[in-house]
Amino acid sequence: MLSFAQFEREVIGERIRDKFAASRARGMWMGGHPPFGYDIQDRKLVVNEGEADTVRRIFAGFAQLGSGTQLARRLRESGATTKRGRSFTRGDIYKLLGNRVYIGEVVHKGRAFPGAHKAILTQAQWDAAHAILQESPRVRANRSRNRTPALLTGLVFGSDGRAMSPTHTRKPGGRLYRYYVSQSVLRGGAGDGPAVSRLPAEQIEAAVIGQVRALLRQPEVVVGTWRAARAQAPHITEAETREALAQLEPLWDALFPAEQARIVRLLVERVDVGPDGADVRLRTEGLASLMWDLSVRQSEAARVAA
Repeated sequence: MLSFAQFEREVIGERIRDKFAASRARGMWMGGHPPFGYDIQDRKLVVNEGEADTVRRIFAGFAQLGSGTQLARRLRESGATTKRGRSFTRGDIYKLLGNRVYIGEVVHKGRAFPGAHKAILTQAQWDAAHAILQESPRVRANRSRNRTPALLTGLVFGSDGRAMSPTHTRKPGGRLYRYYVSQSVLRGGAGDGPAVSRLPAEQIEAAVIGQVRALLRQPEVVVGTWRAARAQAPHITEAETREALAQLEPLWDALFPAEQARIVRLLVERVDVGPDGADVRLRTEGLASLMWDLSVRQSEAARVAA
């Protein structure tokens, strides 16, 4: 009897799987949460026009930027939210970009079938975004880096107290070399000496980032950030402040260049360069703002995981 019962369960399961596959092949929606951009009416997917506009913005924005991180920031700034009312994350964007439901298809076991629902995107809109996705993340990051303004524009000052300006030159072979130069060099002069008249951009930017990361671990910086953060969140503790700032250390290398530039501008007030090195001055209020942003991201990640 047990053997017959097991056999019957297997037959029923196989019939259900066959029915599910046949329904999918006919383009039917087989239940579950509707994808962003659609609602369910009478067991069918129906376009939600408000969300559909956001879907089109996401595909067009990714085709333009080539960066899920930059696009997520733009969506947060515009107030766009998911069906659950939270801000879009980089993971949300890449998941959405891979969903063929937006071109009127349904997928079952790796095979795509024409869907019974209305498409939100044209094939051209889908292809434009996926042409970017087919490139390696390193290539996309390099393109993003080339589009990103110099990291320390308006922040680095020479020994004469005047801002140094970004410039670049392209050597034979096409390699790009970036510099920060003094105003006297830009005017055609000899400059104030090799240490302050022309600085390799990669070296000074790496030095400033290294100093910023080291300063974030200093007790006096943690306390100053905590005091500034209490203006927005009176309940926050010094331990929570220290923990939030510590998150930046492992997170930094995973950020796209545009996001790194935003954080540097948020944190750094001024960089004074002289023969003895660079002196970095931080913005305490910027640290508080960054800490609040990191805390929000952590809360969103925990909510998604739950």
